[in-house]
Amino acid sequence: MPRSDPLILAVPKGRILKELLPLMVACDLVPEDAFFDAGCRQLRFTTNHANLDIIRVRSFDVATFVAFGAAQLGVVGRDVILEFDYPEIYAPIDLDIGHCRVCVAAPRTLAHDPDQWSHIRVATKYPHLTQVHFAARGVQAECIKLNGAMELAPNLGLCRRIVDLVSSGATLRANDLEEIETIVAVSSRLIVNRTAQKTRAEDIGLWTARFQTAVGKKLP
Repeated sequence: MPRSDPLILAVPKGRILKELLPLMVACDLVPEDAFFDAGCRQLRFTTNHANLDIIRVRSFDVATFVAFGAAQLGVVGRDVILEFDYPEIYAPIDLDIGHCRVCVAAPRTLAHDPDQWSHIRVATKYPHLTQVHFAARGVQAECIKLNGAMELAPNLGLCRRIVDLVSSGATLRANDLEEIETIVAVSSRLIVNRTAQKTRAEDIGLWTARFQTAVGKKLP
């Protein structure tokens, strides 16, 4: 029998959430009215299903809530999954939303320099991804952790390169930066806590099936 305490679905704020809403509708998942109130400070919301509540948190925090079992399900970009690399998480469904890429960028004057360095300094919010990427080519990356305004770092002398999430590339161009290479293409995934998958297989299976069906019904 399903347990009486609801599952928790962690969803990110911002652009991904806007793209997620049609999939939620397709899943017959309707949050309480407060979820749509821009002025509401509430973070946990009931839904039209007694066995599922929603929490709305920062994108990077979705993975942590799910990995440590505070939420059993979540929606998060592949960039976050790879950055944290939590073994407690698996990502069974690509939701085909939130498309972007994690890229290396540099000032246009440096963008076409030969890659003949052994050590570089990089500003990024993805230190793990960055170090793994450059280590694969024998380059030691000294990562300066920034959570925003990455594009300022090269122009103010903090570093010569950045690794950041890019969608249209407009912000890079506006700050006289150029993409050098793509580290990974990103879309958002439904993630599941592995322990919850074992202990609450029926409930988890219900929602993974609904999301899988909803993705299949997406209009081209």
